[in-house]
Amino acid sequence: MEAILAFGAALLTFRLAGLVAARWREQRQTYLLAWSAGLAAYALGAAAIAAGAAAGWNDGSFRAYYLFGGLLTAALLGAGSLLLAGVRIAGPVALVYVGLAIGVALAVPLESPIGGTSIPEAQEHLALFPARILAIVGNVAGSLALIVVAVRGFRRRPLGNALLLAGFATAAVGSALAGLGTAETAAFIAAGAGLLYAGTVAER
Repeated sequence: MEAILAFGAALLTFRLAGLVAARWREQRQTYLLAWSAGLAAYALGAAAIAAGAAAGWNDGSFRAYYLFGGLLTAALLGAGSLLLAGVRIAGPVALVYVGLAIGVALAVPLESPIGGTSIPEAQEHLALFPARILAIVGNVAGSLALIVVAVRGFRRRPLGNALLLAGFATAAVGSALAGLGTAETAAFIAAGAGLLYAGTVAER
């Protein structure tokens, strides 16, 4: 069941990333490109969970999950929110961060073997610096940016922004509960994907 939930979340969020990318092609607004990339990262993180639950976790699936779900999703969504608010420096900073995140996710050594069907806990396999520190910085900064910009735009788009905040919070809770098992995380990831989808298409 957990593999199905995570796979469904991946498909739904890929669809949403495609919709946002189509809007970017029409409008050429940079924030839409960042949001599309953030949603694609969310989808790839969910796909890694599905692969790990279905076939067992290995080094590759864990690195993919940590890169897309742990390092990139919140940071890119937050960068998109800052660009929407007119903070132009968020674009170059996001590009530097993405490059750094990819390098860290690919090159950082794993401190213990990866295996099993439950989501591996980062603290058991990655050193605090640089991988876990980078994830903390990216997630905190991205989350704050997304929340502040969404709250500021509440009067203009109350339903959509409320759903987006609920979806982001749900996905964040799922990530926090990763150590409790794949099933719990997959359910939260799937629910978060549904709320993000609803929030993006609402009040368009």
